[in-house]
This record gives sequence, C-alpha cells and structure tokens, in this order.
Amino acid sequence: MTKFSQELSETIRSIVDYPKPGIIFRDITTLLGNPRAFRRAVDELVQPYAGMKIDKIAGMEARGFILGGAVAHQLSAGFVPIRKKGKLPHDTVSIAYSLEYGLDEMEMHVDAVQPGEKVILVDDLIATGGTAVGAVQLLRQIGADVVSACFVIDLPDLGGRKKLEALGVDVRTLVEFSGH
Repeated sequence: MTKFSQELSETIRSIVDYPKPGIIFRDITTLLGNPRAFRRAVDELVQPYAGMKIDKIAGMEARGFILGGAVAHQLSAGFVPIRKKGKLPHDTVSIAYSLEYGLDEMEMHVDAVQPGEKVILVDDLIATGGTAVGAVQLLRQIGADVVSACFVIDLPDLGGRKKLEALGVDVRTLVEFSGH
C-alpha cells in the first residue's frame, strides 16, 4: 500500500454490521469532510485523464454525484447523473441490474450522452459490481464510449473490478479494503 493509499484509507470510516450483520460499511463522508483528503482523492481520480478529451463524467446515485461532479469540473467535462428509476423528469433509458438481494433499475436521460462520446463512470466504491456493470451497459446502450470506471474504494474480494475488466473497461481505484 502506498503512503497516499494509507493516508486516504485512514480518512474513511468503517462501520461494522451496517446495513446488516457481517457487513463492514466503508463510509466516505469522513473523507469528503476532510478538505485535504477530498482534494487529493479527486486529483488522483483525474490525473490519468488530464489532457485527454473526455466528454462526460457519469456518476451513480448518490455519492457518485459528489465525486463525479468534482471530477467533471476538473476535466472540463459534462456531468451525467445515473439515478434510480423514476427520479429523472425527462425521457429516459433504463436497465435492470443485479444486486446481492435481487434486481433494481437505474436510468439516465436519453439525450445525456451522444453516440461516440467518451465517458468515465465514477462512484465511491466497487464491490460486487452489479451497479457498475449495469451503468456501463446503460451507457453503451445509447452509444457511449466508456473510457474508464473510477472508484475511491475497491473491495477486491467481491469481484466487481474483474467483472468490469471482463467488459473491456479500464478500472481505477485509490484504496482497497479486504472483506466485504
């Protein structure tokens, strides 16, 4: 683990048995509340793409909105919210995706991304990958070129990163925590 990864992981609160017994919830609100850590995390997410032409940053509800908005600002890119079904006011495109406990649906505005636009997907954490895989499929459904998926936290034991890489998506994470 690099010094940066160690410092960043120390700003993330771990909550045992939330939202259910056996789960350790990795809470980034403490990172977001630390100006130095928040700035450094955004800078590290942006760094590989500085100077590239990135058209849009897509962020998944809700922490992906916070991080994605900051990344979009730094890259001078547009921001696309990917939300739970029924939350967007205009014409949408949607996809069902798998969760640990069943299915859910997410959607985005049908005109949020134009075919061929280069998009980076941003969220706080990659675990089993169900939501992120669904978001990539949704973006590709309307013609986006998904350049990368970026997360602050990777839970490698749950395999989400590998699922995205199997789809041909480059994955960037800043810290890893073992377990789930």
